[in-house]
Amino acid sequence: MFPIVRMAKEMFVAAQQAPLENLTDTHVSHHICWPHDLDIWMELNNGRALSLYDLGRTAMAQRAGLITLLRQNKWAITIAGSSTRFRRRIRMFEKFEMRSRTLCWDDKFIYLEQSMWKKNGECASHVLYRSAVTDKKGLIPPEKVLGAMGRQQPSRPIPGWVAEWIRADSHRIWPPMQDVVTAAQNPAV
Repeated sequence: MFPIVRMAKEMFVAAQQAPLENLTDTHVSHHICWPHDLDIWMELNNGRALSLYDLGRTAMAQRAGLITLLRQNKWAITIAGSSTRFRRRIRMFEKFEMRSRTLCWDDKFIYLEQSMWKKNGECASHVLYRSAVTDKKGLIPPEKVLGAMGRQQPSRPIPGWVAEWIRADSHRIWPPMQDVVTAAQNPAV
């Protein structure tokens, strides 16, 4: 189940914080791993971690002024891809810090980075997202979104590791397993 109460809390806290002056500034939030966040190994469930990352991204969007713009224009935010790395366990009742920021953008997508940090300074997980703002017709170019936000900020250069991920993902078969389906339909191929 989506953590609606936690989302309401994060949005309230974000509304009390200063707006992000620069779109690439980092939004920091603090969380606790509750019993309903656990998997059978008594650690933060990987699916729940991604749901908690939703909270950080949404609060960051609130502080950037994007949420109001979305409501005004009947736009939405979508996630078009992600790459996650889990490295340290977060256990029940453990407190952790989440850091969320916009890395860069291109002509279609906005690339976001988020991480969870344990109290001892270790990074527990890190995720890269390809996101987009959409309307009924499809993707809205980031430049148009920035213009509507009253920001004429150029993107930072795309970091090399992000560019490599974008390049590698462009070679990914879509729809998935298409080659297996094609081979099954045409055994002679």
